[in-house]
Amino acid sequence: MTHRDHDVLIIGGGVAGLTLALHSAATRRVTLVRPASDDRGASRWAQGGIAAVLSPQDDFAAHVADTLVAGDGLCDERAVRFTVEQGPAAIEWLLSLGVPFTRDITPDAAYPYHLTREGGHGARRVIHVEDATGRAVLDTLKAHAEAHPAITVRDDLTAIGLIGDAAGHCRGARCLDARGELTALMARDTVLATGGASGLYRHTTSPQPASGEGMLMAAELGAELMNLEFQQFHPTCLYDPEGPPFLISEAVRGEGGRLVTASGERFMLAEDPRAELAPRDIVARAIDAEMQRSGAAHVWLDVRHLGEAAIRHHFPTIHAHCLSRGLDIAHQPIPVVPAAHYSCGGVATDLDGATSVPHLHAIGEVACTGLHGANRMASNSLLECLVFARSCAARLASPAAPSSARLVTVTTGNTRAAPEQVHEWRQAMREVMSRQVAIVRHDSGLESADRELAALAATVGPTIQDAAAPDPALASLWHALRLARLTVASARARRESRGLHYNPDCPHHGDTAPRPSRCRLADLETPA
Repeated sequence: MTHRDHDVLIIGGGVAGLTLALHSAATRRVTLVRPASDDRGASRWAQGGIAAVLSPQDDFAAHVADTLVAGDGLCDERAVRFTVEQGPAAIEWLLSLGVPFTRDITPDAAYPYHLTREGGHGARRVIHVEDATGRAVLDTLKAHAEAHPAITVRDDLTAIGLIGDAAGHCRGARCLDARGELTALMARDTVLATGGASGLYRHTTSPQPASGEGMLMAAELGAELMNLEFQQFHPTCLYDPEGPPFLISEAVRGEGGRLVTASGERFMLAEDPRAELAPRDIVARAIDAEMQRSGAAHVWLDVRHLGEAAIRHHFPTIHAHCLSRGLDIAHQPIPVVPAAHYSCGGVATDLDGATSVPHLHAIGEVACTGLHGANRMASNSLLECLVFARSCAARLASPAAPSSARLVTVTTGNTRAAPEQVHEWRQAMREVMSRQVAIVRHDSGLESADRELAALAATVGPTIQDAAAPDPALASLWHALRLARLTVASARARRESRGLHYNPDCPHHGDTAPRPSRCRLADLETPA
């Protein structure tokens, strides 16, 4: 194993990781581990935009209130206020970098850029780049990071674990290079920006979703995880079993898209007074219920009444993509189905991204800041990435004294698993999670999931423990499988239905003062 020393090590190169790199590089040397797969992760597929108080007709109190309602009583109000109040400055920073946000060309526009409205928002406050905001922001940040003299981008490495010491501090990360050889990146401070855990499920809105790898890396060093049971399913993913996943943005409903049955009847009007603009948990459950009632494989999202000119203007990316797959959304309704989209839970952090492990931070979807509570409101995710990356950089500008304790060694063996076997194990895990731990959970299903995942872990465990240098797929599977088990345990422990966690066996809210769920890897019994 080769060793390299670094100052600030960032693992993950989506919007959160790139934003942190650019801010931290003003005061420290930065190494960004950013595999090519990061270009196909969640950040690029964030179509809708970034929620922030930008219009003169909007205010912080309204954005805070909307977020608290969407979070269904489990948000940390301090984190919500902090995020919302930092939003305008974060947008101004993106504008200064040249992000080409869509302008509002109407003569009486109160704000120079077009603001759309999405589910859960009581006002138009989502700034966007047509319907491809994530791609535009990511490409802009990436270009600036690659040109910065204080940032070294490593696209040839994949992190498979963190390095700890006897004092319980994080000292860097273990990575694999393209030849499968281990490299230890020792670092004074390490930041996880690895994304969420939608990859635990069979159907997702991202072509290459994270599976909670960073969450488990942190947990292996003793970090606390929080609210794992709250996995958001985006209500409207394009239904096409033969093709790759593709998200139909929340903004489509924000601009007037209607959810209808096969016979053309709207069903959201009977579910919630906000209809299609209700928060995502409500809309996803309503779609799931309609599919169960009718036996249909999907429902329809109809935008034809908006007119072809408006559709092409507001949603050029979605229109072109659907057209490439034989669907003209200006003349045909869009078949849609809920799909795993966003993890509201993750590594517990403070407002600067610090975890319970010294010298380890987490930002973006891998973290749980308290902003989202039991359900994330649309377009608050990129806002969180920006705000917490900036606050984390400010914290890292004054680094704490490094640890000099003895490093903890990791024992290895000489076993390797065939790629086909790893794929089979991963598919088995996803099948269990999709069947038993998705939009609607039951006590019996969660109990069954617990048994099935424990049995799978008992099968996979010896292989990973004997691996001298597990390939990234095997390492990812082992992280994902243990996170899946912790997710099931968190869901079983929450004896109520709240936000994204809906269990008909305990359908009502529990305590009047709900508390977040917390867990550590030590809570999980190691399979024999």
